[in-house]
Amino acid sequence: MEYRSLGDTGIQVTPFCLGAMMFGAWGNTDHDDSIRIIHRALDAGINFVDTADVYSRGESEEIVGKALKGRRDSVVLATKVHGVMDDDDPNMRGNSRRWIVREVENSLRRLQTDWIDLYQIHRWDPETSHDETLGALTELQRAGKIRAFGSSTFPAHAIVEAQWIAKERGLSRYLTEQPPYSLLVRGIESDLLPVCEQYAMGVLSWSPLAGGWLTGRIRRGETFTSSRAERIPARYDLSLLGNQRKLDAVEQLVQLAEGSGLTLIQLALAFAVAHRAVTSAIIGPRTMEQLEDQLTAAEIVLAPDVLDRIDAIVPPGTTLNPVDAGWRPPWLERAVLRRR
Repeated sequence: MEYRSLGDTGIQVTPFCLGAMMFGAWGNTDHDDSIRIIHRALDAGINFVDTADVYSRGESEEIVGKALKGRRDSVVLATKVHGVMDDDDPNMRGNSRRWIVREVENSLRRLQTDWIDLYQIHRWDPETSHDETLGALTELQRAGKIRAFGSSTFPAHAIVEAQWIAKERGLSRYLTEQPPYSLLVRGIESDLLPVCEQYAMGVLSWSPLAGGWLTGRIRRGETFTSSRAERIPARYDLSLLGNQRKLDAVEQLVQLAEGSGLTLIQLALAFAVAHRAVTSAIIGPRTMEQLEDQLTAAEIVLAPDVLDRIDAIVPPGTTLNPVDAGWRPPWLERAVLRRR
């Protein structure tokens, strides 16, 4: 595989990053099998692994830690903090200094490593100041516990504000962003990706297969069931207009892929890394078969006419179902924030 610069970090990574969300209770509960999948990805040339503390409440990090024994030095390791790690303790979540400096130690222990190459804030928290979060991350970087840090699923305006505050306060800044991006979820093209380019931020996009929509399993007239569909019905309920629009697009994309001599998976993954601002796309297999299918896209480059036809099916900057954007402003969710 080729290597790409991860923003201004000086780190070189492969266009595909192995996502570990499906290793553990959320997906593949067989640790040995999950480790075999990780090893196969590394043997295929992938040098970038991404996980998070909240994935199966730490179990994913533990699996990755076991898998990287003896191979840690050659792997760019990323994890994240923010998600709820205890349902009863409101301080075991979020972006506060108190939680970040505590949870990074837990992640280091679970990952069985002395350092994390890329430590990411999993979601923006409007109730925690950027000063608070960036200050804690800068201290961890200076202590050598993390090499660089980034954001995940931040709105563009929050990234701009964080960059400004880092400069004004003399703090280290976010050098990467991890947003959702796929053939069906293109909203970030309108503002987020240009902002990331402006600040020389590396972009590692998540869900390039749109949560299974671009695997070929979800087709018109066919029954689709999965644990993910049960957890997040708004993304799969075909009675909803946004999901009907996704289904229409999938049918057209299948025809485009077949006419181009590709599978839908190959078309989707090649698209996800074709944008000039995207450094790496996170693939998240649950099984070895899924990994092998996804690895076949590693060397595919889409021709301009194919990209033009994709634009005609899903226009640039369009997210067909707003739920797939990964983050919804709290002022839209909570009525009290819209009223005097």
